Amino acid sequence: MTLLVTTRHRLGSFELDASFTSEGGVTALFGRSGSGKTSMIRIIAGLLRPDEGEVTLDGEVFANSRKRLFLPAHRRRFGYVFQEPRLFPHLSVAQNLQYGKWFTKDKSKVAQEGPVVDMLGIRHLLHRRPEKLSGGEKQRIAIGRALLSSPRLLLMDEPLASLDEQRKAEIIPYLERLRDETKIPIIYVSHSIQEVARLADRIIVMKDGKVEAQGIAADVLARPDFSTHLERREAGSILSGQIESFDERHELAAVRLKTMLLHVPAKKGMSGSPARVLIPARDVMLATVKPEGLSALNILEGHVATVSLSEDGMMTVQVDCGGDLIQSRITALSHERLQLEPGKPVHLIIKSAALNPY
Repeated sequence: MTLLVTTRHRLGSFELDASFTSEGGVTALFGRSGSGKTSMIRIIAGLLRPDEGEVTLDGEVFANSRKRLFLPAHRRRFGYVFQEPRLFPHLSVAQNLQYGKWFTKDKSKVAQEGPVVDMLGIRHLLHRRPEKLSGGEKQRIAIGRALLSSPRLLLMDEPLASLDEQRKAEIIPYLERLRDETKIPIIYVSHSIQEVARLADRIIVMKDGKVEAQGIAADVLARPDFSTHLERREAGSILSGQIESFDERHELAAVRLKTMLLHVPAKKGMSGSPARVLIPARDVMLATVKPEGLSALNILEGHVATVSLSEDGMMTVQVDCGGDLIQSRITALSHERLQLEPGKPVHLIIKSAALNPY
């Protein structure tokens, strides 16, 4: 599958001028609010006609401004999952799911309901009405309805944005199963680094209506400048490595980075399998001498690579640990007391509980 998108479109004072290619799997459109992600996915879906540009999937043209061609949304056979589930309140879960089948012209290509129901874990909900469902359950029904339309492409626009943290944690494993068990390519819009780091195969980073970076997820997430696209509370380091061993009793995975070993809490892990680790900058402490007698499992050695002042007056210190760059957010006073400058040896103290494996 190859999706090609080239578009220019003006919305008031905002101008979208962006292009990207997706080769299947999960492609995340990532960026802060107002970066143009939703406008882009609406253009792909056929819900917004661009001033200029082209949208093609495997050579089939869905929009081309030069040829004045624009295929409406209902003829593209794309599934769309919105921020809100948008279920029909007067229909049962089963009836809401069956509604998706009505949009498949070729009935021989209708997705089988049983596997979709089992994959999403919703069989016990089939006879309920939407008002009897939790937010996470409603969104799983919305995903199932989109899948049963047998889409050639699935578009997901901030599907977890309206859910609280507990509901997000509930639904992400189902999204992982969707990614791993179906062959349907997905365009996933999000401003949450946790979701993108866990789900994406490829990332398109957007800012002010333009594509700032794009590529394989592990490569983009590892770029030192990627943190500039994160919300302040999400600032941190995303590192890629491999699980070296798994301690089932203590539910800890030992993740080998370039040279360092991190102990990461995890429910399961297989030796040799790839892993991504998100380390929030706010949860990384610095010391100029190696501390002892701490409960923290991860104490790493490195040297200061860069020091910069953030807009909120905090200092962002980037530490090189054997080729892996890890960020720490500290106060200006701590920076002065430790006399941190590029090249200075330091120790990082990272609480295992602050690590998020993906």
